[in-house]
This record gives sequence, structure tokens and C-alpha cells, in this order.
Amino acid sequence: MKIVIAPDSFKESVSAERAARAIARGFHEVYPDAECVCLPIADGGEGTVDALVAATGGRKVSVTATGPLGERVAVFYGVSGDGKTAVIEMAAASGLMLTPAERRNPLLATSYGTGELILHALDQGIRHLILGIGGSATVDGGVGMVQALGGRFYRPDGKALPWGGGELATLSGIDLSTLDARLRQCRIEVACDVDNPLVGPRGAAAVFGPQKGATAAMVAQLEQGLTQYAEVIRQSTGRDVRQVAGGGAAGGMGIACQVFLGATLKPGIEIVMAALGLEQALAEADLLITGEGRIDSQTLGGKALSGVARLARARGLPVIALAGVVEDGAEALHAQGIDAMFSILPRLSSLAVALSQGELNLQRSAANVARAMRIGRRLG
Repeated sequence: MKIVIAPDSFKESVSAERAARAIARGFHEVYPDAECVCLPIADGGEGTVDALVAATGGRKVSVTATGPLGERVAVFYGVSGDGKTAVIEMAAASGLMLTPAERRNPLLATSYGTGELILHALDQGIRHLILGIGGSATVDGGVGMVQALGGRFYRPDGKALPWGGGELATLSGIDLSTLDARLRQCRIEVACDVDNPLVGPRGAAAVFGPQKGATAAMVAQLEQGLTQYAEVIRQSTGRDVRQVAGGGAAGGMGIACQVFLGATLKPGIEIVMAALGLEQALAEADLLITGEGRIDSQTLGGKALSGVARLARARGLPVIALAGVVEDGAEALHAQGIDAMFSILPRLSSLAVALSQGELNLQRSAANVARAMRIGRRLG
């Protein structure tokens, strides 16, 4: 029997890698000879580096980079086991969690550190980059990232554009002649799960600005700046980027990755599944077990569970999902390929206790799933 085990992390409780191992241990209690293939997953956000490093036998690289407000911070990125792919989470260097709530200000925040992470990976000879852009503190249109990679953005007086989304309104020109030439040799994939455009009511400023500390006045200033940014891009490249789907992701990082890096924007779970070789792993499998901390309406919207379930369903594989909590409405996931869902909680308890026992509860639940399967085989 071949079981593919591909859970996401159980937030604040168990990492995706530990969750996969706990499920395998539980299953082996009943089927000790079963082949359990552990492929911890993520959807492009937090945990993507950990998932891909664990699944490919890779490693983390620790460096220092520029944080959102210009300070130096200790950051990391991942390198796959074959050394050919770098996995970078924008949040590691340019993330909201790096900035205390009282200091969050997208007029000042820069994505420069994310560019430094890319630069470091290029220096290691890596030419395939996976960039997760969730959790950013910035609405600078990705300008900081491009500046770190050698691109020049300047004001009417010829001086370099300062960091932060509040400066975009003074942008007058772009010079890419000094952009790192190695980028032309790269395949860059951006994990992007939103389709918001750069400007407008659903744009980067209006939708994401308030999440990053922007007041109404700041949102108006950021919108003005992004509009000017789009106009200068049009003058420089001939492309109208104002309403490109996904261009407004991560405060405009989406459009910078497309226009200046030649990157492809894809749903995060699709990038991760391809990088892990999940489709190949499902060949000749008998069952897929997945899971995450909470199964709810958001799980339907391109999250990790629905992505792996659709892939398994295409191969006719049964899918079982384990979760800390299974919310009302989760039954809609049956149509996406999840055949059965189980909460791993064995009894009522406080949240703190439930989080602390996540790994043990996963193992016990997986063992019970295996026992139920054994009963079904006898009855069949």
C-alpha cells in the first residue's frame, strides 16, 4: 500500500513537516509495511521555504538584509536539495511581522531586502527562483526590490528615488540598463493567490494599504504614487499595467516581478506542487492524506488542501483530510475531491492545550483512519 501524506502546517501548533511525520507514524501503527511518502506542502505563504526544504532534502541559507524600515535584519531563504532552486518568502525580509504595529507605515516601507535575497541566491549560481509574496509590509510597487537588483528609478532632478511608497508620485524615469544581467538567465515563479490590479478600487493601495497601517490620507497618497508609477512604466516599456490581474499583489510587487524580472505569476499551491513533484508521487498511490489547522470556507479559495485534492481526484485517488477544526460549510470540499474530513481533537480542551498536543493528536487520528480502512477491507 502506498500512501502520499501531504499536509499544510497546523498554524501555531505543528509544522507541515512534523505533521506529515506524525501522520506516517500513526498509519504505520496499523500498516507497518505501508509505503508512506511524506511531502509537506504550503500555498506560497508562510511555511513555503520549510515545506520545500524538507521535501527536497534542501537547506536554509541565513543572511542579513534590509528590513521594511531600513534596519538590518537576520533573514533566510531556502535552497532545494539539488541546489538548483531558491525559495524566497518576501515576508522574511520585507514582511509586516518585522514591523511593530505602531511603526507600520507603507509610505516608508521598502521591499529592498527582498531584492537582496534574490541577489544572494544569484551569487550562489541559482537560476530558478520561487518567490512567495504574501505578508509584505510594503506598497512600493516592488521598486525597492528592483533597486537592490541594480535597476534605477529617478526623480525629475536625476536623483535616485528614495525608498517607500510615499515617494512614487515623484518618479519620472526608469533605467534598467544596470539591472543584474543574470536575471535574464533565470526562471522566476511568483506565488500569487490574488488577482487585484495595481490601481483602482481593488488596487494595491485601496485593498492592501490599510492592512499595512495606511490611513485614508495615506491610501490616497499611495494611489497617486502607484498611478504615476504605472504611467512611467508605460512611457518606458509601452505597457499599460494599471489593470493587470495580480499586479497589485503585495503592494504592487506583482507588477514589478512581471515587468522587470520577467516572472510568471501562479497560484502558490500550483508552484509548490510542481516543485515537490506531487503529481509524480501520486503515481500508483492508493490514498492521499492531507490536512491543516482549520478547514473552512477559505479552504475552497485556492488553499493548499483544495489544490492537492483536485490533483488527486484527477487520478481517481481517495483523499482524507485531517484538521484541528472542521467548520460548517466544509462539506463543499467534497466536490473538490476531499472524500472524508476528520477533526483530530479527541476531547474538549483549551486552545493552548489543543495546540500543544497537535502532533500527538495527528498521530492518533491517523492510526484511527488506518483502523477504519482495515475494517472496510474486511467488510469489502
